[in-house]
Amino acid sequence: MPPGRDRPRRPARLSLEEMTKHAGTTPGPAEVTEVAHQSAAVVLGVGRDAADPEITARLVGLVDELGLDTIAELWSVMPARTLPGALWRLYALREWVTRSPAQASREYAAGMRHTHLNHVVAGAAEPPGPKELRDLVDDILRRVYRGDLAVALERAGAFCRVVSAGRAELANDTDVDDPERGRAETLQAATLLGTADDLDGAAADWRRGSLI
Repeated sequence: MPPGRDRPRRPARLSLEEMTKHAGTTPGPAEVTEVAHQSAAVVLGVGRDAADPEITARLVGLVDELGLDTIAELWSVMPARTLPGALWRLYALREWVTRSPAQASREYAAGMRHTHLNHVVAGAAEPPGPKELRDLVDDILRRVYRGDLAVALERAGAFCRVVSAGRAELANDTDVDDPERGRAETLQAATLLGTADDLDGAAADWRRGSLI
């Protein structure tokens, strides 16, 4: 951790339970921004202050408890290189792997042959089956609260690069029988590279003390 960055700088007034009150409402832009930053600060602060594995497990499974829509309303509209924007991307990745573990495993396995260094940084077990990838994304989120946030963000970025490479390779095969779907998968692979760059940028900002 950088000096003085053992907790978020932005004041945190919302509890985890109070976050749910904002689901289904239509606040103004200023309120959306304030709630996003405050709720992200609360989640990170609670996790990093606690030494209780049960609290960490609850935070790792935050989407399971609150629902993806609630988290999306709070954080998904925030820029990538903000604390809520970065946390949103981590939880979105976990949700994708949870919902599509076979696809994630197939794309990761295809990509790790071309991006070995990123595979090492991500830290997936071999062979990278569905269970191994679920364990990986859970461990990345666990390290957000019990380790170095910058390292967790970089591991997530490396994970995105491996999956992107695999998705691009598989898209070439898809393109033979279904060119439209192949183009869509290629675009998705490019989007994942952008997500990886965003996560790396957020990690650098956290080390500089400017990720809020």
